[in-house]
Parts: sequence; structure tokens; C-alpha cells
Amino acid sequence: MALQQFTNLNFEDIKTSIKQYLRENSNFSDMDFEGSNLSVIVNLLAYNSYTTAYNTNMVVNETFIDSATLRENVVSLARNIGYVPRSRRAAKMMVDYSITGINTTSTSITFQPGMFGNGSVSNVNYIFSLPEKVTGTANKGVAYGSVEVYQGQFLETKFVNNTSQTNQRFIIPNNGVDTSTIRVGVRENNASTTSTEYKLVDNIIGVTSTSNIYLIQETTDEKYEILFGDGIFGSKLDNGNIIDVSYIKTEGRNGNGVARLQFAGQIQNQNGATENVSAILDPQYPSEQGDDIEDTRSVRYYAPKLYSSQHRAVTASDYEAIVPSVYSNIESVSAFGGEELTPPKYGRVYIAAKPKNGSFLSEFTKKQILTSLKNYSVAGIVPEIIDLKFLYVELDSYVYYNANFVGDPDNLKTNVTNAMTTFASGTELNKFGGRFKYSKILSLIDRTDDAITSNITTIRMRRNLVAQINQFAQYEICFDNTFHRNQKNYNIKSTGFNVSGVSGTVYFSDQHTSGDKGSLFLFQIDSDTTVRVLSTTFGSVDYKKGEIIIDTVNIVSTVQSDNIVEIQAVPQSNDVLARKELYLQFDVSNSNFYMREDPISSGANTSGTRYDPQSSYSNGAKVRGAMITSTSTGKTLVGYVNGQPYYGPYHTMENGNLMTGTNHTVNSVRITSTPTSAIDTSSTPVSSTSTSSSSTSSTSSGY
Repeated sequence: MALQQFTNLNFEDIKTSIKQYLRENSNFSDMDFEGSNLSVIVNLLAYNSYTTAYNTNMVVNETFIDSATLRENVVSLARNIGYVPRSRRAAKMMVDYSITGINTTSTSITFQPGMFGNGSVSNVNYIFSLPEKVTGTANKGVAYGSVEVYQGQFLETKFVNNTSQTNQRFIIPNNGVDTSTIRVGVRENNASTTSTEYKLVDNIIGVTSTSNIYLIQETTDEKYEILFGDGIFGSKLDNGNIIDVSYIKTEGRNGNGVARLQFAGQIQNQNGATENVSAILDPQYPSEQGDDIEDTRSVRYYAPKLYSSQHRAVTASDYEAIVPSVYSNIESVSAFGGEELTPPKYGRVYIAAKPKNGSFLSEFTKKQILTSLKNYSVAGIVPEIIDLKFLYVELDSYVYYNANFVGDPDNLKTNVTNAMTTFASGTELNKFGGRFKYSKILSLIDRTDDAITSNITTIRMRRNLVAQINQFAQYEICFDNTFHRNQKNYNIKSTGFNVSGVSGTVYFSDQHTSGDKGSLFLFQIDSDTTVRVLSTTFGSVDYKKGEIIIDTVNIVSTVQSDNIVEIQAVPQSNDVLARKELYLQFDVSNSNFYMREDPISSGANTSGTRYDPQSSYSNGAKVRGAMITSTSTGKTLVGYVNGQPYYGPYHTMENGNLMTGTNHTVNSVRITSTPTSAIDTSSTPVSSTSTSSSSTSSTSSGY
């Protein structure tokens, strides 16, 4: 008979195939009886085939970098294309020192490599060390200066080169090594006191037969091997040479945040004598940039990209691959050509990067990266580093549940919120090029609890405009996602702010003019139902591009803290994409989740006559957040709406709750006594206004 074509290699399928094979042979007839001897043999054959198939499948998967799961296999495959995964990185700090008690005849001091000081974070002590000697000046027994120190323990290892061992390897015996702190020196023999310094390189371009260089590669257990030249590419070691290797073993990101340091180092004068001194250390900033070893997901992503760049930066993707290699403290990076802008700027590449610690790169770090990129950039292309801009996605979700399985709806709401928080911290978001997938959110909410029957969820986008206070400025705010026009006016909504020449809080919104274009108008709220337009030429909006331009205006203050004006819009597509320098974040804290009983599933109203589905379209509020009327000045504070002060009209419900508006409508919102009071889950929401902990840069020159 013909051989079987196996497509489903599980135990039962294999067993069935063996039985089918035996049925076609008349000499066997008892394979279908589980208690027979032949049935036992069939089970044994099926189990053996299943085990073999599984192991074979796993082995094949481990031969491709995209499917490999074991770190040593991913690292080995990356090594084949010249990629060395980033090691653990020690937290660093620049420390100002003031030293007294030095011999008055000393003109210089030298900090010896090794332990420099110690500090603590959360009651955990951390050692800080120097990877090499640092020299400073002394005058009349006193020395001042600055030195950069690394968190971790300074260690040394010695190897003896033995040419009789054909496969001799120089593997550093410790894991947790920061490879940037490795120092290698080679002595002629054990008696020699003169050492030749060897330099680390990441490729052999420009390397000659006499170059004193070494390379490193990761081995098993997150350890590193040092490789030397063969006399063709790099200087070859002689028999008996002594290899001295020093390095810092670090705790990685755990060492971040140390703000104080006590001196525990060793100082020598110009004569080599040890000085007994008193040292005061003053860190310029808490320790930072400590990080764990590069994970396999990052290796799988960046290794092919770096290989394709071939150590030169021409395309935008080349820069995306190279930037993390020259500056390791990068969480996500985006690069795009100036030709993609309107108007285009040819010959430029714009780079936006999100550091692992914080939101923005310092100006000093930007200069460091640009200096490093000069080794890769080609003539005619000018790289420019710009600040990232946060694009927030927020939800209004009405979650319907079967009351028969829910004791306390608040617990169900907590479970939904926790599920959203977990998703918000995932890898699909929180990056350049991230995509908010609407269908996944709906499914995730439904799967949170078996009692949930459905959900009706609407989304909105938000950008934070950082106002230039008491300055005339223009602002350009790009969402880079097409806006949905639900109506002619009020598709764009803002929080309140104050402008020069106008008394009271103002807002801006949009009015559709023609096609994909609209204009911005500035207005005040006279009451809960009427507005007063102050200017019809406040700016423009391009619904297709998702772009808002505010004409010259002098903003003197904002209702939100940190000089922020929050701007929201509804996207045309429920799937939101972060393009160019936009960094996508799912803002759970500014999202609203409302628990509603499903009377049909609960059995209370199986006919559905009292079922009240929530609208799938955004609410009709004219502003984002608290509504402050133009006559609020001097009035008594009524309370807070979604954390913001409210001075407008209100009415009292039968249960004693205060609600916005003189009469109860679908847009009425509960007024709380404190900014942190719980929001009434039974009322129809308006957009939340809680200030986000992160602010974006959006100025006259921003995008």
C-alpha cells in the first residue's frame, strides 16, 4: 500500500493510521480490541511515533530564528549573521567628588579600578565601581572633579594562551556582565609587567593583521567568549601570552534610582602611594540606564535588520536597526524619510526614540547618538533626532452581564479594568508602529468573565498639546489617523484654557466646511445648552490626514495641569495606528467602563421589551471634560466632574446626587464632592479629564 501522508501528528491520529494499515492485512484481526496484545503493540507504536514527531518538529523549529524558543539557539542563529545580543547594562551616574586629607605634595590622584562607593534603593544595597583608572588633579591637599561610575562588582579573570589546545576558548566565568565595561590586556608571559591594550570591534572592516583587537560573542548561560585574531584579521596571540580581562558584573535595571553614594574606593597619588582621605560624593542625578540582557524577542527582530543594513545607514530601516546598537537604552525607535512629510524635506532622516527609562531623550543623549551615527551615515543624508509624541487611545465601554452569575458588579468592573491594564502594557502597544486592534479589545472584554454577555465599546483618540504660556505661537497637532465626522460641528473637542484678551475659560471645536476640510472656532459656554462663538478663524482641520492646525494664539493658562490642553477626536477606523514619531498608548485611567445588567440573559425580560442597548456612537458633549461656563468667575464651586472643578448649572436627583445641567438629559453627569470620588456608573458619561502622567511635546515647531 502507499505510504500515509500525515498532516495531524497527534497520538490518536497516528494510532488510527496504524490500525488502518493493519486492517488491509488479513493476517491481523484483533487490533480494534483494546485488551488484545496487538492493541498494546499498536499503542506502543503510536506513542513512539508521536514522541519522535514532536521532537523532530521542535528540532526543526529551533533551526530558524523566527521560530526558535531556546535562547542559546536564537543567539547562535543571530551569530550566523553577525549580530551580538546586547548584554546586561549597568546603571550609571556622574558623581561630583570633594576630597580632603590628601598629602599636600600630591599634584594628582588616581582612582583605582574596582569598588568606588555604595548606595541603596528600597533598602537594597548596591555597589558602584570603576572599570578602569581615572586620574584627577590635586592642589594643597584638596581635589575636586567628576567621575562616571557603574553599578556592579569589579572582577578580573586571567587566561593563559596555549597553542597546543586547538579548540581553546576564553569564556568569562560570570554571567550578568556588562560587555561595555570589559577591558582586555595581553602580556608576553606571566613575568611580564607590560601589557598591550586590545580594543573591542563589532566587525572586521578596516582590521589588519597587526590590529590589536578582540571580538565577543554570547555563549550558554548568558556568558561571553572573547575571540582574538588569526594573524590575517587581527593580531594573533603567541603561546604563553597572558590575557588579563576585567569587567563589571551588574544587577542591571535593579540598580537604577540610587541617589546617594558613600565613598569606598582607593586613591593613589602620582607616586603610587595610597592616600587616606575623606571624600564627599554628590551624584549629579540618580543612577540610570541600567537594563537587563536583550530578550529573545528583540534579538529576533533586530538581528535581521542589522544584517540587512550591512553597517551602513542609507534607508530609514537601517537607522531603526543601528540606533539600538549604538545606544542600548532604547525601548522603541522609529525612523522615516523627509520625503514622507508635507512639504517634503529631501536628504533628511527623522529618528524618534523612546528610552527605557523616561519618555524623552536628553539633548546630551541626542548628540551622543548623532555622533555615533556618523560612522554609518552616507554623504547626502542628514539624520535628525526628534521627540516622540504620544497618541492615546481611550474607551467608553458598556459591559452587559448575566445578573444570575454576578454578586457585585463592582468586582466585575475591577476584573475588566485589570484585564485592560494588562493588555495596555503588552507589546502590541507602547511602541512606534503599534496598532490598537478593536476586535481584540471586544473579545478580551467578553472573555474576562463567563457572566459577561456582550459589550458595546466606543473609542476615541487623544493628543496633549503643551501650551507655550504667555507666548504667541502656532500649533500643529497630527493624529495621522483619519477623523470620523459624526456631525457638522463638535467632532474635535478640547479641555478648557484661557487666552489673552478674553475673560473666562474657552474651548475650541471644529465646523465642517467642504470635502475633507474644516475650520476651528473658539467658544465659551454660557449655559449647559448654549455657547457663544468668539472666533470662527481659530484654525483648520484636515479630517482625512487627521491634522489640526491652530493659528497664532497667546494661551495664558490651562484648566489641566502642566500647561496641557487635551484634544480628542473619534477615528474613522476603530483600529488606531501609530505612524512616524507617534508612540501609541492605551490609556486605561482615562477610559470608562460601565456595568449594565442584561435582562434577557438574566431571565428578567426574555422578550427584550425592556432591553436598552447603548448607542455605538460618541456622546454629544461639546467639550472634553468639565464644562466651565463663561460666568463661573466668582461663583461657588459646585463640585467636580471626572476630577475637574465644575461651576456650571446643576440639578439634584431623588437619591441626592448632583448632576450637571438644569434638567436631566442623556448628557447629564454626576458631580462629586472631591476630585477622586467614584464616578456614577449608572449615568451616561462624558469624556474623562484625569490628567495623564505623561505629557507630549506639541509646540509651534512640533508635529
